[in-house]
Amino acid sequence: MGEVRLSATPKGNGYQAAVTLPDGVSMSSAETYPSIAEAITAAATELLSMPERVTAIENAP
Repeated sequence: MGEVRLSATPKGNGYQAAVTLPDGVSMSSAETYPSIAEAITAAATELLSMPERVTAIENAP
């Protein structure tokens, strides 16, 4: 199984969430969040909203 990264980077007055999948695809939120915890939670929620991606990661060689 590959590594999935959830991250938060400073943007404007808050943080932007991102999900990086093992195949190198990275998805960032359009929104900013006031805290790192909220940004990471948003990234995790986004990942959970894509069950086909999670299944593909799980089934990867």
